[in-house]
Amino acid sequence: MNNRPAPNSVSAQTLKNTAIRTIRMEIDAIAELQARINDQFVTACELIMACPGRVIVSGMGKSGHIGRKIAATLASTGTPAFFVHPGEASHGDLGMITADDVLIAISNSGTSAELLALMPVLKRMGTKIISMTGNDESPLAEHAEVNLNIGVQTEACPLDLAPTSSTTVTLVMGDALAVALLEAKGFSAEDFAFSHPGGALGRKLLLKVADIMHKDGEVPVVTPATAVSQALVEMTQKGFGITTVVDETGQLLGVFTDGDLRRHVDLGTDLGKATMIDVMTRAPKTVDKDLLAVAALNLMEDNKITAAVVADEQGSVAGIIHLHDLLRAGVV
Repeated sequence: MNNRPAPNSVSAQTLKNTAIRTIRMEIDAIAELQARINDQFVTACELIMACPGRVIVSGMGKSGHIGRKIAATLASTGTPAFFVHPGEASHGDLGMITADDVLIAISNSGTSAELLALMPVLKRMGTKIISMTGNDESPLAEHAEVNLNIGVQTEACPLDLAPTSSTTVTLVMGDALAVALLEAKGFSAEDFAFSHPGGALGRKLLLKVADIMHKDGEVPVVTPATAVSQALVEMTQKGFGITTVVDETGQLLGVFTDGDLRRHVDLGTDLGKATMIDVMTRAPKTVDKDLLAVAALNLMEDNKITAAVVADEQGSVAGIIHLHDLLRAGVV
């Protein structure tokens, strides 16, 4: 007979208290993990740093879910890694693992039959094994070169059954391992970006002006002798609100913008007779094609301009970049 109270009979405070108790228990479990960052942990790091192959992470059930995340974190922070399901490994996927690899085998009890079944073959191959278990004397730990102890005194689950504190501690141990390796390898923000080219950080750290600038026939170009009316036609056709002014060799002499037009109207300049040499802005702000797009954006914002000329080392016009290009590229 089910004597449990109906869900709607539980008070809001009871729900809050349970949640807070769970969080506190998991915080305590993580705190206990600090004492286990010892020589065993250092050895695990050294095994991985000396590994000529990849790190393979494996685990069953909840340990497997955590293992997938650990593998993903390692891979994105400079340690090539992927997850192999231990059950599938026994039916062909073991071919993904080589003698050059290091296996991280995760099992809180250290008695996972699926993982233990792989040990004789892996040991024969010469694959180095790091176990993550809650028992340094468990069968899985005994097969490993080193065991990272992820044991907890009790699960946050009131029945002490559902993996809660133990999976949290395992995840934190995996993060500790990944970050220690990251720093040991001198992994940089740019390295991280290469693993995340589709993310905002990747765009900020990888996308360069050359990747999004307009060039060749798209660039508005006039000469110093060009009349203002003709320059306005060029600006309208190209649609950037700016035109470059170049000499006969293609060297950048200046620019003429919508803002310049308004200023000269206010000054009373006879625009019907004026040419670019009379109204252009000399020594304009330029950017290099190899400059990061996010740096170009910062320069444009600092100087309150919406377009910038891309100049090469010789001072010739290589292209033009507009604020809208940077916004569309998602570098903001």
